[in-house]
Amino acid sequence: MKNQLLLLIVFVFVSKASAQETIIFPNQDRRVITTGIPFLLIAPDARAAAMGDMGVATSVDAFSQQWNSSKYVFSEAKSGIGVSYTPYLSKLVNDIFLGNVTYFNRLDEKSAFAASLRYFSLGDIEFVDNEFDEPRIQRPSELSLDVSYALRLSEQFGMSVAMRYLRSDLRIQGVDNDASAASTFGVDISGYYQSEEEAYTDFNGRWRMGFAIQNIGPKFKYDAGGLENFQPTNLRLGAGFDFIFDQYNKIAVTAEITKLLVPTPPVYGYVDTDGDEAQGDDEPTIIAAGKDPDVNFLSGMFQSFGDAPDGFSEELKEFTWSLGAEYVYQDSFAFRMGYFNESEDKGARKFLALGAGFKANVVNIDLSYLFSASKVQSPLENTLRFSLTFNIGTGEYNEY
Repeated sequence: MKNQLLLLIVFVFVSKASAQETIIFPNQDRRVITTGIPFLLIAPDARAAAMGDMGVATSVDAFSQQWNSSKYVFSEAKSGIGVSYTPYLSKLVNDIFLGNVTYFNRLDEKSAFAASLRYFSLGDIEFVDNEFDEPRIQRPSELSLDVSYALRLSEQFGMSVAMRYLRSDLRIQGVDNDASAASTFGVDISGYYQSEEEAYTDFNGRWRMGFAIQNIGPKFKYDAGGLENFQPTNLRLGAGFDFIFDQYNKIAVTAEITKLLVPTPPVYGYVDTDGDEAQGDDEPTIIAAGKDPDVNFLSGMFQSFGDAPDGFSEELKEFTWSLGAEYVYQDSFAFRMGYFNESEDKGARKFLALGAGFKANVVNIDLSYLFSASKVQSPLENTLRFSLTFNIGTGEYNEY
């Protein structure tokens, strides 16, 4: 009797399980994280680009504002101006570019401030309603304007806070009358450590380490009824070492990892109530794996460390890494190379970069060139980038 009752219970349970509604979701192995204002992730200067898009732990230069503004309190120059130009999609058009102007001033032994402007032009876009109408030319663009203040907390360590205003004007007049230019603000928090020069067996050396959390700020949208976009909030961690062979020759090697602090897109599915394996109007979309990305920016930052649908293995794929090296001769010539790597499932950016730098009195000229190493073609492939730096008051501070 007991055996018959047990079989009856099992039969009822299996019958109910087979009658349950099925959840169907498409194959979504490639979950690329997207954000608004992505031009902030483009390396604006030739030196950083030549070493694999890194700058959080490299030695200080005029463009440190874009990577780690706390480095300015270790500058040997009193002040400086950096100007850079980066062509974008140069194989297709010649009027899309990223321009950057940066100014820094070391106030005293313990503090410095800097300001910069980044402008990303998407070029001229021509619209015509028919062959008889006069074409309309639109020039969508994006920009960021930021200021920073750095404070030296000890002989070897400094920190900085930067405030950033962001504006994205991608509206096309006459096409989308409801769209408007979006604007928001962001904050960077960064730190930089630089050791004293130490003597080793065959050379002297110096350690460098840095971190930065960039673009911390609220989400934004382009029209009243549109979706909210996350800023490209990201975490950068880096470390490097300077091999100082003599007063003329130095080699600096640096490694850096970066992670977007933005929620991972979940796997969406639907409840197949009728068993036809096609989503009907009465079959709602659900999150089949992962977490709801509709959160505020602070929650999104913390959520980004544990919301990947495939778990820890997918979280690791969201880290990009780069390796870079720089050889400097007599502080007047530099040769650089670097490699950048991103997971195939998260964007597949992989490239090798080369570059050089020349110094003449107070002017530095830097160049870089990118070679794509991915099946996905880079918009910066075979692009030559330029940077100019004007150092004022060189040698006023002795950091080495």
